[in-house]
Amino acid sequence: VRALSTILEHSGYEVESVGDGLSAFEHLKRVSYDAAILDIMMPGIDGIEVLRRTRALGNTVPIIMLTAKGEVEDKVAGLDAGANDYLAKPFAAKELLARLRVMTRSAAAVDASTLAAGDLRLDIPSCELTGPSGSVHLANLEFRLLRHLMERSGERVPTERLLVEVWGDQAPDEASVVWVYISNLRKRLAAIGSTARITAARNQGYALEAGSEADGGAA
Repeated sequence: VRALSTILEHSGYEVESVGDGLSAFEHLKRVSYDAAILDIMMPGIDGIEVLRRTRALGNTVPIIMLTAKGEVEDKVAGLDAGANDYLAKPFAAKELLARLRVMTRSAAAVDASTLAAGDLRLDIPSCELTGPSGSVHLANLEFRLLRHLMERSGERVPTERLLVEVWGDQAPDEASVVWVYISNLRKRLAAIGSTARITAARNQGYALEAGSEADGGAA
């Protein structure tokens, strides 16, 4: 905790730190933060439980989870409970800072149930995606994939990471399935007249380039 606080403060962040899960939850209940970092292994209640309780209150603060291991189960549990991102220890300070920058500048939470990025609005309860020319209902995996990309708008997400974080334990052996769903989402974006684009880079993954509501027209 001390090391992370020092790193963050030296990078210009104002930091409040606690040493156990119950204190973390109490802070998240009463203070509005730009972001939070939760270790899964904390005294009192663990980070997953803190995350669940925080999301149950309707709190949409961006949260990054720290895991002692890079195991898929830990990652999936955190993401299913509402985490925005995760890092397996040990990790480089530069990577943590980069993840924080992306989390705090990516898709804005309009309210507890809506994400916004550029001219896109994603209603989480109904899986409804709205753009300048209309709305479309997204199937389960389409919704989870687009939500993941919107929450990391502008960030290049590797295919392998998408398989873990979107498909989880049901991830297929063939990574080509990600391309199939990306292709479907591109058609959805075109159908609702969005200027947003899902771009790809070989060996780097995919990114949602949201543009702005004022861009107008297709790029």
